[in-house]
Amino acid sequence: MAYVAVKGGEAAIQESIEGLRYERLKKKEILEINSIQAGLRGLIDQIMSESSLYSEELASIAIKQTEGNAEEAVLLLRAYRSTLPRKHYSRLVKTEDMQVERRISAGFKDIPGGQLLGSAYDYTHRLMDFSLVEETKAEAMKWLEAYENRINEGSSPIEALPKVVDYLRKEGLLREYPEDSREPKDITTKSMAFPTERSERLQALTRGMSSAVTALGYAAIRGYSQLHPTVGELRIGSLPLYIPNPLSLQEASAEEDFYIGEIKATEVESLIPIVKESQGGKKEIIFEIGYGICFGQNETKAIAMSILDQCLERPSKEFPTHDEEFVLLHIDGVEASGFISHLKLPHYVTFQSELDRVRRSRRGGNENEDSL
Repeated sequence: MAYVAVKGGEAAIQESIEGLRYERLKKKEILEINSIQAGLRGLIDQIMSESSLYSEELASIAIKQTEGNAEEAVLLLRAYRSTLPRKHYSRLVKTEDMQVERRISAGFKDIPGGQLLGSAYDYTHRLMDFSLVEETKAEAMKWLEAYENRINEGSSPIEALPKVVDYLRKEGLLREYPEDSREPKDITTKSMAFPTERSERLQALTRGMSSAVTALGYAAIRGYSQLHPTVGELRIGSLPLYIPNPLSLQEASAEEDFYIGEIKATEVESLIPIVKESQGGKKEIIFEIGYGICFGQNETKAIAMSILDQCLERPSKEFPTHDEEFVLLHIDGVEASGFISHLKLPHYVTFQSELDRVRRSRRGGNENEDSL
């Protein structure tokens, strides 16, 4: 693809950058990083998930720098992430150990440990709240103090809640697979090569643009697939992270692990009915599990991810949602926005060549004729 330089480009570019800063400051208000962290939780969670970097502070800085442009913020964080040294790998995280804030099931009314509605927009009226225009900090702090006093009385973290799918396993309603203990592949250190392994697909899906993952998950349910899932369990909470003892000269035991913090995550296990034919030719229905997990509270994306996970487990050229190359290459926000945005760059040579061909065809000339 051919590009040409524009004379005087450096000065024009500098003016464009100055203009961008002016647009951010012209209303004479400075958006504080703490304010972004306090009030834009959903956007922060989305950006952390798509950039594969868990840091609310860094996500908030990126949001401020890009004036809330999610795709630009993700690009910034991915670029920054690529400069960071990878000093440790955490131990395997077991989501059974999650400190649960929210846990629901669409498939079962009564589940061991109970359904926990937690914080979600699902139960609110989707009406504009104009009282927020007049909201004051003093009123907010008064309400917050009263609420915290109420919920702190006798409350304790909810940990180690059993998985809903474990009960289906006990009944033999889920297909059993041998444990796969291979080290997962990391697509941030080595590009995907098709066909992919499931670890690559899951990482690509959790890094995918939230709207794109949701759109393709919706397409799969709407008819471009062979499945209709039920959310067996959706849980949101904090997961503890440990690393092996970095001071040990030998293989460290789990008792010596260092606790380095926790991350908030959304996990979904969807149940998909599959018709299986037994050896005697008899058809029976069993359930497969579609899996989704994202940083923060990102429920719609995690559900859609679980749908696409199961779609890609059963590849088919009949439906685009079952084609791993189609799905995985088109949900990446940085790849997609980067390629679309490059169309704004100069294409003078290639476009002029196309114009010449159009002019020649209109004059009835041939492609080898010189341009006038």
